[in-house]
Amino acid sequence: MDDFKGQIRSLKVYGDDFWEFYNKQTQKVKERILWTIRLIRDIQRVPEQYLKHLEGTDGLYEIRVNSGNNIFRIFCFFDEGQLVILLNAFQKKTQKTPTDELERAKKLKKQYLKTGKNKLVDLEEFIDKEYGKRGAKRRDKFEEGYETFKLGVMLQELRREQNMTQEQLAEKCGTTKNYISRIENDASDIRLSTLQRIVREGFGGHLKLSVNV
Repeated sequence: MDDFKGQIRSLKVYGDDFWEFYNKQTQKVKERILWTIRLIRDIQRVPEQYLKHLEGTDGLYEIRVNSGNNIFRIFCFFDEGQLVILLNAFQKKTQKTPTDELERAKKLKKQYLKTGKNKLVDLEEFIDKEYGKRGAKRRDKFEEGYETFKLGVMLQELRREQNMTQEQLAEKCGTTKNYISRIENDASDIRLSTLQRIVREGFGGHLKLSVNV
């Protein structure tokens, strides 16, 4: 799980399009959006399930957010190596990406590269304002939610790296496919002893914990 240590990238939002989209969402969807974006910050090899390059767009990517049956997309691109610039976003209701949203993303990218580098909002600074500093009750709840979300992604990627199905992992650990699926998609109710068993018996590894104060 070495690829999941530390902060890999910085994320900034350009312009108003993303915020207009974000502010219309429910609190649950807002959190899912921020958690998914955080994965882009923290994970070296981001699964295509969460970040996909769009061919023929000169470097545009889409951040892929799922919340229940709702599907959302956020356009972004990489600037100066590990800096990710977020552009516009939309709720996806069909298989095809709306042409107007894609053209809007291309236009915003051009604007940014030409004149817009001073029109940026740092995502972590926004989270500080939205949820309070670390140690505040609301912020701690947000961070706990993110860590369990990330844990589910980590387990899912480790399983895929070892070419195992959910059924095969469940059989090794003495549990069910449904339980593995629930952990991978929402690990909020997983016990430490269960996690240790999955890593030990399912993957043949050892769980290492660290505490930052």
